[in-house]
Amino acid sequence: MDFELNEDQRAIVQAAREFAEGELAPHAARWDAECIFPREAFARAGEMGFCAIYADETIGGLGLPRLDATLVFEEMAAVDPSTTAFLTIHNMATWMVGKWGSQALRDAWGAQLASGAKLASYCLTEPNAGSDAASLRTRARLDGDHYVLDGSKAFISGGGDTQLLVVMARSGGEGPKGISAFAVPADLPGITYGRKEDKMGWNSQSTRQITFENVRVPAAYRLGEEGEGFTIAMRGLDGGRINIGTCSVGAAQGAYDAARRYLTERKQFGRPLADFQALQFKLADMATSIVSARQMVRLAACKLDQGNADAATYCAMAKRFATDAGFQVCLDAQQIHGGYGYLRDYPLERLVRDTRVHQILEGTNEIMRVIIARQLIEKGADLR
Repeated sequence: MDFELNEDQRAIVQAAREFAEGELAPHAARWDAECIFPREAFARAGEMGFCAIYADETIGGLGLPRLDATLVFEEMAAVDPSTTAFLTIHNMATWMVGKWGSQALRDAWGAQLASGAKLASYCLTEPNAGSDAASLRTRARLDGDHYVLDGSKAFISGGGDTQLLVVMARSGGEGPKGISAFAVPADLPGITYGRKEDKMGWNSQSTRQITFENVRVPAAYRLGEEGEGFTIAMRGLDGGRINIGTCSVGAAQGAYDAARRYLTERKQFGRPLADFQALQFKLADMATSIVSARQMVRLAACKLDQGNADAATYCAMAKRFATDAGFQVCLDAQQIHGGYGYLRDYPLERLVRDTRVHQILEGTNEIMRVIIARQLIEKGADLR
């Protein structure tokens, strides 16, 4: 078992780090403070191939494994978890179009999504369907060569700023088998956007409710077969859990780096803070948590790349552990900074705010425990 990155992966890391330092770091605080959706930064990410890292090469994607995607997202999240998190969502939607889209859909949208010329949002959650995604009520009724969509989606990242919506809607009966997936152009008649939500963090990406009223979507824009939508959604969430876990690892690394610098520069009682054993121990625990979370995320990514039968379990474990550990590391780094950690002049308060939601989305960490326990008890999963 080789834990070392190969030469190509090290080059990916370096390219992502340079992009993060050049395109994200100088602007992240302003985007957060002014709630700016950085459209130009996403376009430049597309020029690097970062808008379609694991999407199929036939639509212009890089076709890289999920493991390599974690390397990119971690470097970016170290300076801007919010912007990086939206980029992961766009990557997931682009991958879905490339994998399950018809040729007509791929021809119309694939290259534009892969290049970052156009962006996509993922629409699963509803006002009354969060953790219980299979109970969603948005409906899709076949009418000739179109589906007619009616319903609402909530907490949609990028809503109002993106050009394509990947929507899960009920085309059949109750339960997961009645759900289908659709790629919906965001400017179709009948689509309305709610106000931009006023959030604790993730301020560089808009979050809105979206309502569909008699929205006519070409039947050719259905993803996969009718009734396959819930399976597609869950496949997406496995990767999404790796992605958000990676964003937590990256943010934790950025917070740790800031704390370590602060310990060597700040003096109290005539000595650098780094001389105090209590703070040394805290730094050691932070580093251990980061390494542990990183390895769990990368293991889950490898399981997903290999199509392992237990991949979903590993994705849930990685998401649960990495988001909890990452948030705690950010809190510890803020504590090390004392009062300065509470000021917006330092990145710690932004990293704390941005990583808090990681424990909630892509399935709450309580739901992750349900998934893991079910695999262990009902299916007798052997994780050795």
